[in-house]
Amino acid sequence: MSRNEYEIGQTKFQTRGPGPGGPPPHMRMPMEKPKDFKGGWKKTLKFARKYVPAMIIAAVCAIGGVITTLIGPKVLEQITNTMSAGFAGLNNGTGWYLDLDKITSLCLTLILIYVIGALLNIGQGWTMTEITQKLSFSLRRAISEKINRLPLRYFDNASVGNVMSYITNDVDTLAQSLNMSLGQLVVATTTLVGSVIMMFVTNAIMAAAAIVSTVFGFAFVRLILSRTQKYFSANQRLLGDINGHIEETYAGHNIVKAFNGEKAAIKTFTEINDKLYHSNWKSQFLSGLMMPLMHFIGNFGYVVVCVVGALLTKRGVIQFGAIVAFTVYIRMFMQPLQQLAQVATSLQSTAAASERVFEFLDQPELEDESHKTRKLEKVKGNVTFDHVKFGYEPGKTIIKDFSVDIKAGQKVAIVGPTGAGKTTIVNLLMRFYEVDSGEIRIDGVPTRELTRENVHDLFCMVLQDTWLFEGTIKENIIYSKEGVTDEEVKNACKAVGIHHFIRTLPHSYDTVLNEATTLSAGQKQLLTIARAMIENAPLLILDEATSSVDTRTEIQVQQAMDQLMKGRTSFVIAHRLSTIRNADIILVMKDGDIIESGNHEELLQKGGFYAELYNSQFEQAS
Repeated sequence: MSRNEYEIGQTKFQTRGPGPGGPPPHMRMPMEKPKDFKGGWKKTLKFARKYVPAMIIAAVCAIGGVITTLIGPKVLEQITNTMSAGFAGLNNGTGWYLDLDKITSLCLTLILIYVIGALLNIGQGWTMTEITQKLSFSLRRAISEKINRLPLRYFDNASVGNVMSYITNDVDTLAQSLNMSLGQLVVATTTLVGSVIMMFVTNAIMAAAAIVSTVFGFAFVRLILSRTQKYFSANQRLLGDINGHIEETYAGHNIVKAFNGEKAAIKTFTEINDKLYHSNWKSQFLSGLMMPLMHFIGNFGYVVVCVVGALLTKRGVIQFGAIVAFTVYIRMFMQPLQQLAQVATSLQSTAAASERVFEFLDQPELEDESHKTRKLEKVKGNVTFDHVKFGYEPGKTIIKDFSVDIKAGQKVAIVGPTGAGKTTIVNLLMRFYEVDSGEIRIDGVPTRELTRENVHDLFCMVLQDTWLFEGTIKENIIYSKEGVTDEEVKNACKAVGIHHFIRTLPHSYDTVLNEATTLSAGQKQLLTIARAMIENAPLLILDEATSSVDTRTEIQVQQAMDQLMKGRTSFVIAHRLSTIRNADIILVMKDGDIIESGNHEELLQKGGFYAELYNSQFEQAS
């Protein structure tokens, strides 16, 4: 897949660079198509069923606005005929006479009709905007709540970008296209049918002539577009190619320089740029032809109406006012044809976005735990793994038969090669995943009998990835913890050795952490350790907490972690074995099993797998 493509589910999309490169919106071919058009719309309307009455009101307002627009030309025809009759006296010598009272009455009626139409259109627009914004709000809230109810197993196969796209792009697309498509569909359909009826009511001959000329013109435009779509597609593809090439070249600029790849990079860029120039020229030229062609069709229709109308007027079949009315009706007839083409694209986009959003909302959720009442509050910290088996996928067991009994306050180190199952043990302990068989107990209570929220309250964690959000240092440290005093925050930071650094910042603990604030990896890690101290939970998990810092910073972080581990049952995952030499128990894992256990000295004396790992690291360090 190229850099300008991404996938959501099974639907592929293309991103484009800035600037034009395609036909007008109402002529553009949709990039994404729904797998089930009707199904997507059914789910959308089912979710929005409480807004159906408001949608009906909006549709009635739209139809009413169209009807007033259709009535207007008939009143205009009467005004024109009244004025024509008054001027007719100049030709027969009887003098001219204008019925000003009738003309004034007709003008006031026309103004009233257009005012009513404007109010109805405003009402329709306001109602649809209200509906779509409330629908967007409800969908985003539903997705946000859904994320918290999904098991972590879902996110193993779903990227963050995809989930973000559901909340932003898909919901926006659904709401905006729904707002545009439903209103335009009602207005365009009513206008098209109404204008045709009114034209035939006014005069069937002129109506037939106007419709045939307009439809012929649209058929001609569509024929041209069908033969030029390849240029628009090529333009999009080449834009993606050149963006991808530039991104790769400048992201790896040092490599290009080091290997003298400038000439090859420039050659590739020139070739793509040359193709893009010719493709873009053709697509822009053809895109620029669309509006002149549309104007030509409209003007052609006016000419046909005027010629046919003049012949009919000369023969006394119609009056001059009918021609004036027809010039308005033919413009009203053309607009819906353009709008319906745009609505068709919008309906496809709505259905496609709806499919993706509701596919996410329909994902299996975590087990409902509202029935669980058991809760651990005063925890000593005894932890037991009893013949635990687990696999992320059915038939692929990672933890095969894990059993260990850990006493309160012990420091337990879990070591082993990559893929041994170290982090998986922590995920099971926190109930991020459910064990396939066996049991995990805290103070003799199976974690299955506790709610996930209660289990999470029993642990504080420091991970390899130092997650800090945009907010003040204080807000980051007391994250999700209520009733924390400023003194407690300062004491935690003093304990981990970062208080002095924070005091040197412009706003001390109120300094906002963002892209402008530069913190080292070690300083970020110390902040997360201070956060864990504030959490003050009886159980602690340290997952590769020193792997991303240098040796000197590691000593400072290690001292902070030693402070944090006092009085807590601690589980430490580490690749650097030098950091866990003082652990009470070291569990050596390989292929999902514990193959060795004991303290540092005991394991070295055995001369087994742990000794090999430790000695290999010592040799590398030396």
